[in-house]
Amino acid sequence: MGAFIPPALSDSDNQSSKNFRLVFLARHQRAVVYRYFQTSQEKRGEYLTKQTRKVLVAWLLIGLVVVLANSPQVRTFVNFPTYLRVTQGQDHTLDINLPLELYIKTDGRGLVEIAGEVVEENGWKRLAQKQLTLRPLKTGRTVLNLSLLGGMFQWRQIVVDVVPRMEVMAGGHSIGVLVRSKGLLVTGHAAIENEEGRSSPAFENGIVVGDVILQADGQVLRNAQQLAALVDQAGRRGSEVNLTIRRKNLLIEKTVRPVKHHPSGKYRIGLYVKDGTAGVGTLTYYDPKTRIYGALGHSITDGKTNLTLDLREGSIVEANISGIQTGSVGHPGEKLGVFAAREEPLGNIEKNTRFGIIGDLNTVPENPLFPTPVPIALMGEVKTGPAEIITVVKGKKLQRFEVKIREVFPQPNPAEKGLILEITDPNLLRITGGIIQGMSGSPIIQDNRLVGAVTHVMVNNPTRGYGVFIEWMLAESGLLPPEGSAARNDTGSKPFRRPRQAA
Repeated sequence: MGAFIPPALSDSDNQSSKNFRLVFLARHQRAVVYRYFQTSQEKRGEYLTKQTRKVLVAWLLIGLVVVLANSPQVRTFVNFPTYLRVTQGQDHTLDINLPLELYIKTDGRGLVEIAGEVVEENGWKRLAQKQLTLRPLKTGRTVLNLSLLGGMFQWRQIVVDVVPRMEVMAGGHSIGVLVRSKGLLVTGHAAIENEEGRSSPAFENGIVVGDVILQADGQVLRNAQQLAALVDQAGRRGSEVNLTIRRKNLLIEKTVRPVKHHPSGKYRIGLYVKDGTAGVGTLTYYDPKTRIYGALGHSITDGKTNLTLDLREGSIVEANISGIQTGSVGHPGEKLGVFAAREEPLGNIEKNTRFGIIGDLNTVPENPLFPTPVPIALMGEVKTGPAEIITVVKGKKLQRFEVKIREVFPQPNPAEKGLILEITDPNLLRITGGIIQGMSGSPIIQDNRLVGAVTHVMVNNPTRGYGVFIEWMLAESGLLPPEGSAARNDTGSKPFRRPRQAA
């Protein structure tokens, strides 16, 4: 008997078969979906309960971490200083918000008293209060060891430099600041019109805003005119110009072919550069013995790129305040100063640092408000409350204005913005609206001691701003020993200034 061979299916039969399979699959899928939703509905309550528990536990853990991180005890444990600079004979108190008993031991040099007595080198002293009070007896360096659990767990080692009482002359004078930078700072690109259209060879070859052009064809650049001349010479030779550029901390080489500027006929590469800047600021202090001064309280930066200028040379001159542009919310005000660049300078500028400019005075300015030196206050001696600033708002007249120090931020390492101050003097508020540009460097006086300098304004509230501790400014100038160097029995570390030629 032969094998059975089914008859061939027609197109209609094939379509019917396909429809049957689709209907079957659709019914099957609906059944699966029905069973899924039925099962989910039965377990929905249990599932939501589990998820709610997980979310609640997660939020509780997050809240616990936030609370602990912001608790005084944790902040004390993490941020307690490892270095202190204190003034001889001036008590210094540190709050200790820890739930455990604290013990202290010194290196036995007898430089400081702790809670009224000198602690021996080999003995641990239990601190009965939640404060560590130091009374510096003599200058030098000592090391304090703090431990918990009766000396079983060493928590902190604090290096303490005891420095002599220091006095400086208070500033407040308006000054014109003139600086020349090392190299040319690139501030923008320009499109050069030429026979082929418009182009910027410098941009096309990867030169960016913020680059500093140090050399062109092997020549050290001192001004923008010198660069323009070298570029034009290279273009007329039909050659490229070789540029040495500093980009952040890297030195790079770029080769650019100049194009002929159609209207002028000169060859250019399409860059805007700056070789220096000028502005108005305020003198903070000067040392009557060495004539080293500090001003501004912050570094000189380029207004467009906000980059710190690498100083080549600079000077300060007397400035006359001819007007005030009053500040308002969102619009910082400004002192309008007049000064002559060719005027005999008050002094030079040796360093441009994050704590201001530093240099040597040629002429000592007079301060009728504080005709004699004033003592300085170190960071740990600054407190919230009433204070005053010295600044000029008209002509060259120094005036005192009331302020209030709202917050003091203990800084374990040198840093900007150590305190927040608020202008409270009604006369100054009427004249300036608060803190304005040109006021940077105005000395802050509290309890007849120099504590810091005005540095920044809060744009959203011009009556308030920031200040820097005078301690960081003096350490930067070498008048105080910098952190990590041994204290001396004189005014501090060796001054920064360059040796001078004999006359």
